[in-house]
Amino acid sequence: MGRLISRGAAWSFGVALALVAVFPIFWAFLNSLKNLLDIVTPTPRFIFTPTLDNYRQVVSSPEVLIGLGNSLSIVGFAVLLGALFGVPAAYVIARYHVPGKRDIQFFLLSLRFLPPVAVAIPLIAIWVDLGLYDTKLSMVVTYLLVTLSTITWLSIPVFQRLPREVEEAATLDGYGPYGVFWRIALPISATTLMGGIVFSFVLVWNELMIALALTSSRSATLPVVASAFTSLGQEVPWGVINASTVLLALPPIIFVGVLSRLLNSMLKGK
Repeated sequence: MGRLISRGAAWSFGVALALVAVFPIFWAFLNSLKNLLDIVTPTPRFIFTPTLDNYRQVVSSPEVLIGLGNSLSIVGFAVLLGALFGVPAAYVIARYHVPGKRDIQFFLLSLRFLPPVAVAIPLIAIWVDLGLYDTKLSMVVTYLLVTLSTITWLSIPVFQRLPREVEEAATLDGYGPYGVFWRIALPISATTLMGGIVFSFVLVWNELMIALALTSSRSATLPVVASAFTSLGQEVPWGVINASTVLLALPPIIFVGVLSRLLNSMLKGK
């Protein structure tokens, strides 16, 4: 009886946490379908006439399409390069004797401690001197600092938890260091590693402060474009802002779904 009560309490607590996490997204989606008068009313309205005008205004804006293209290319390359370099680096740190291993891990973690302003100000001077300010290359390199450190830091404990006996058995079967990593360690840890990759994608996809500092027009990302909607006219267009928020949240969800299917098909050998 006590076990059932504890399970029921844990389940209720989990449902409550899920509702708290999902409600802001639900509320933003609801407001994106409302007219401005239905949003600014003192009493929240759950019954209203839905409209798609907010989405039409967002999608019809050429700045949004340019920002979406910039975000996809910049964030995509930054995450791809971060995974290509970060996952093998994490495996080496976790499995081999590397001088200053703890210092390296602390340095990777310290990159996440720095506030965006502390990073953006010197980077502005660097990219301006190199003639790369407001370019996709400068944004990819800047975001690579985030994705590389995040993926490497989160991947190290994944490989540390991998039983050494599995790798030793593969070595006895004739696999070299590269074979053990690509054929044994990576496939076994792939599902867990995906969490770090997705997390790094979400971090740089939603990043605003650095993008505001390092871009002006040509390489402005989608969060920068979305933030500009607050300056449309004298009245704050809450419906448009909520619609842009919903559209901004869609690519990470799609990315997670595509990556999950790709990973599942690779593990199943399809």
